[in-house]
Amino acid sequence: MNMPLKKKISLLILVLLLCGSLLPGCDRAPPAEPLVRPVLTQLVDIKNYWQKSRYAGEVKARYEMALGFRINGKIIERFVEVGDVVEPGALLARLDPQDYQLQLMEAEGGLAAARAEKEKAASDLKRYEQLYKDKVVSATEWQEYSNADAVANARFKQAEAQADVARNQTEYTSLHSDKGGVITSLDMEVGQVIVAGQTVVNLALPQEKEVVIAVAENRLNELRHADDIKINMWINPDKLYKGRVREISPGADPVTRTYSVKITLLDADEVVQLGMTTSVVVMQKKQGKVAHLPLSAIFQKDGKPAVWIYSEKTSRVNLHPIEVAEYQYDAALISGGLEQGERVVTAGVNKLVPDQQVRLLQGKKL
Repeated sequence: MNMPLKKKISLLILVLLLCGSLLPGCDRAPPAEPLVRPVLTQLVDIKNYWQKSRYAGEVKARYEMALGFRINGKIIERFVEVGDVVEPGALLARLDPQDYQLQLMEAEGGLAAARAEKEKAASDLKRYEQLYKDKVVSATEWQEYSNADAVANARFKQAEAQADVARNQTEYTSLHSDKGGVITSLDMEVGQVIVAGQTVVNLALPQEKEVVIAVAENRLNELRHADDIKINMWINPDKLYKGRVREISPGADPVTRTYSVKITLLDADEVVQLGMTTSVVVMQKKQGKVAHLPLSAIFQKDGKPAVWIYSEKTSRVNLHPIEVAEYQYDAALISGGLEQGERVVTAGVNKLVPDQQVRLLQGKKL
């Protein structure tokens, strides 16, 4: 069925009018809600400025003894191993005693002969002394026997001393520990021939312990003027021990070019064992007070540091310039621009704008 052209035009106009009346309603949209960002914050705590330096160290004994035999010989027995704990007088090793036993037998034989000569000379002198008193022998004869007695006494003392030396050398074939301690190293094996005075055992005395660290030459003054030293064992990082610098090496290590520093452990307990790895924190009190903030809290505005301060009343943040005293490995020390108790945004600072409303993450206030 064909519709007249005039009627078609009228129908089209009516449709356009209806669409026009509906379009304004289609364009209306609800207003956008402002974005409320979640943030992490931290309260500003301004306190004394302590410069801290951290070093890795090792627990060692302050006193160590290098033990060795006092005579030459061949080692025939060894009774200890590295790490053994020994008591005073403990037998550590023994040399072949055969030659020294023969020398002792020879010396004791010489001593017996000298004793016999001494006794004979004393008897002769006594007899001739009486004869001299009775004017049977001359003074010259009596003087000869008196001199013989003196020589016999001297030879006896000499033989006695030689016997004592031989006896001591026989005893020296056994190496004993003078004091109790821990065996830290052994430089001997059974069958080895050693010379007198050669170090064969190193013994650490555990009564006083210390920590040894290596320090670069430009950090030595920190150790010399340290106000406090804290030490913790890697085996128990939650417990801190007190330390005191005892000795700074006068010369650098030729390989590492660092200086050895020995720190006495003032309150070491049974947990602290020789050879343990430690972390040593050297603290030096500086002038002025600072606030510690994580590096994530620092925002750069026009090349200068700033932080976002959160307002408890408005729940909004605004940017405040600050003064940084020192940048550390994971924190910054703020010397100006903050007040005690202010709340600073510590995460998400690059997503914020001035006077922006934020929301504190539940349980993340620091």
